[in-house]
Amino acid sequence: MITPDSMKAELAEWNSGEGVNLETWVGCMGRFSLAVGYAAVFWPELVEFEGLILSQGFSEDAIRKLINRADYNPHSVEWMNNHLHILDIQYVGCEDASRDRLIALGNTLKEMWEAKLKWQFPEKPCKVEFYQPDDIDDLSQYQISFWQEKYEHA
Repeated sequence: MITPDSMKAELAEWNSGEGVNLETWVGCMGRFSLAVGYAAVFWPELVEFEGLILSQGFSEDAIRKLINRADYNPHSVEWMNNHLHILDIQYVGCEDASRDRLIALGNTLKEMWEAKLKWQFPEKPCKVEFYQPDDIDDLSQYQISFWQEKYEHA
């Protein structure tokens, strides 16, 4: 992973000014409970339900209602259920959120989710999208989601 520019100065101050890399910094600053929580975001539990691939924890009744609508669109249902606002990985108002950090996380999540989907559902190709808004300063709109390719134009 490429170190976001907004973190380079902080990392350079560590080790009596000799600097450290991201891995060493995490080893000094992190906690295992947070690492487990991040693992749940980075490698989500996925299930198949009514032909859809969904992040675990959805409401079966709500999904069935969407499926039974006249304007049912499986692409939209998968996208909406599986999307994550990158900013929501941390608490509301997290003071160190920045565009370059959200982009670094979004790109990394995209690669991880692609690997997870290909591994867990090799017979159901999926597309993972890391959405970056036109207004690059609207940090709340950096999002990631996925859907099955067969539903791309449904």
